[in-house]
Amino acid sequence: MGPILGLLGLGGLLFGLINLVRPTGRLGVASRMRAGSVLGASFGVLLMGAVLTPEAGGVPGGVAIGATTTSTVREGSATTSMLSVTTTSTTSTTAVTTTMTPLPDVPQAEAIFGVPANGPSGDPLGPMVESAIVATVVSITDGDTLEVSLRDGTRDTLRLIGINTPESGECWADEAALALQTLVPVGTDIGLTVDVSDRDQFDRLLRYLWVGSMSVNEELMRRGAGISRRYPPDTGMADRFESAQSSAKAASLGLWAPDACGPAADADLRIVELVADAPGNDNENLSGEWVEVRNLGANLVDMSGWGVKDESASHRFAFPAGFTLAPGESVTVYTGCGDDFGTDLYWCAVGSAVWNNDGDTAFLTDPNGNTHASLAYGAPTSTTAAPTTTTEVPSAAGGEECHPSYQGACVPVGVEDVDCAGGSGDGPFYVGQVTVVGYDEYGLDGDGNGVGCE
Repeated sequence: MGPILGLLGLGGLLFGLINLVRPTGRLGVASRMRAGSVLGASFGVLLMGAVLTPEAGGVPGGVAIGATTTSTVREGSATTSMLSVTTTSTTSTTAVTTTMTPLPDVPQAEAIFGVPANGPSGDPLGPMVESAIVATVVSITDGDTLEVSLRDGTRDTLRLIGINTPESGECWADEAALALQTLVPVGTDIGLTVDVSDRDQFDRLLRYLWVGSMSVNEELMRRGAGISRRYPPDTGMADRFESAQSSAKAASLGLWAPDACGPAADADLRIVELVADAPGNDNENLSGEWVEVRNLGANLVDMSGWGVKDESASHRFAFPAGFTLAPGESVTVYTGCGDDFGTDLYWCAVGSAVWNNDGDTAFLTDPNGNTHASLAYGAPTSTTAAPTTTTEVPSAAGGEECHPSYQGACVPVGVEDVDCAGGSGDGPFYVGQVTVVGYDEYGLDGDGNGVGCE
């Protein structure tokens, strides 16, 4: 209404001014006195239009100080590649402003930053989970941390349970933060539930986040915006998060895209073995745990810029500049300190061991920061003192290596795709029913029940 009145007022002002300067009788106005009346009335209409515009009161977007505000993010079309952010205010007059910002230039951006909808993570428009405490989002720190305002008026920093997103400065850190902002924009009322622990070592609240019945933690995993990680004892939803991560990886979504951080390296490297539980006290025998990377390709690979990391935010190893790996050759990276010699390299981690005995994931990153390969393992199933070893065991039948994440049929390692026997797919390898004991790299367990190719 405001813009329409503004246009009418401007038109009236122009009409009156013309009759003030032209001879009497022009344009249907008989006197300059009547022209002055037209000017006065038009000026009043113009003022009324200004009052009703969205910028009323001098507050951007027409949001009055003290008003209740909510923000929603709307997905742009594939042709515009824009995010439309709409802010509304609850006052005597509702004002709406819309700003358009470009989507990040990442593969499948619309799926990652689109409006949340009813799906496997829950319904954002459904009823809030009964046990949730309501809070309001104040600011987004990064992809797994935000500041909230509680109903008692206090503010607190909150860390999402069960996930880890890239740290500031790392590949996909900004995109992960935007994905969280898409799901819970500043000003949104969200539900908070606790697992076992109330706070972490940094005195941050540890919570699951809910919008309606949608799990925000799970949805971030489903969009490929972070890494699922078990933080005992807070593991009540870990299975759901890991299943969501498997779906994202199978779809090459988010940080699981081969070119998420730039062009993918033209190499065929795999993590083929990992010893996580060193003999004795891991922290006192750092070189008793190690990870092995093998070149399965036909070309020499310059490892400059390549790296190894775990699920945490701090453990990072960079291969020495100029280090090369010949076809069929393996390099072993020991956690402890030592003198690099040949294909034995030393991480020289400070303070503690790198690999968690109760489960972790090793990631091999290329020079652009893309996840080139990964190897996950869970907690040991026995109580023996034998080291926790994740390895690719040779097949008794054909001599090829079998993937350590699958038991039963031999799932080959180092191939682009594996499909279930008797089903569709572009293969070229097809396998029968398997038990998924680690990360489901080939997406054989579609329903997340631990059995693939049922």
